[in-house]
Amino acid sequence: MVADRDRLKVTFDSAARLYEQARPGYPAELYDELVRRADLSPGDRLLERPGGRLAFWTATHVFPAGGDTFFTDIQEVYDEIGEGLPPGAIQPVPGELPDAAAEIEGSGYFEHVVVRQFDWEVSYSAEEYVRLLSTFSGHIAMDAWKRDRLYGEIRRRLGERRDGRLRRHWGAALHIARRRAVPAP
Repeated sequence: MVADRDRLKVTFDSAARLYEQARPGYPAELYDELVRRADLSPGDRLLERPGGRLAFWTATHVFPAGGDTFFTDIQEVYDEIGEGLPPGAIQPVPGELPDAAAEIEGSGYFEHVVVRQFDWEVSYSAEEYVRLLSTFSGHIAMDAWKRDRLYGEIRRRLGERRDGRLRRHWGAALHIARRRAVPAP
């Protein structure tokens, strides 16, 4: 397992340029909320000084009620090539992503932790979606025959759709906290 984890760590280097082209941007509202909640102004310090801010977000695929069924349908191909979801895998729901508020507060270094959830939709053509998948470590590390089978089936299935597109929903959990002057005991 460690070998697989190490192998996946280095996959980003091979996809850095594609990552910039294929990955969606984040909604302006996320940045606006970050600036507002952290009370940021040009030249402000972030984490290095007491009163500074910790800010980060996680982003993932979310599955809203009534969302595109493409992802459920294509799982049979992932299963066929031996890359299916593990048993009990959960499909995150918009607005219900896990957050790290308790861990941040529990560290004793931060206070006033705020977590805000964001959701947005991106429409992809088959080629745009294949480029996106080509930025994910698991897809980069797949055997070529598996990628060819999967990507071929994605192209075929989306080619059968009237508009040739799929809708993927994204979710992000923005975390903002203020650094304490003195860590809590």
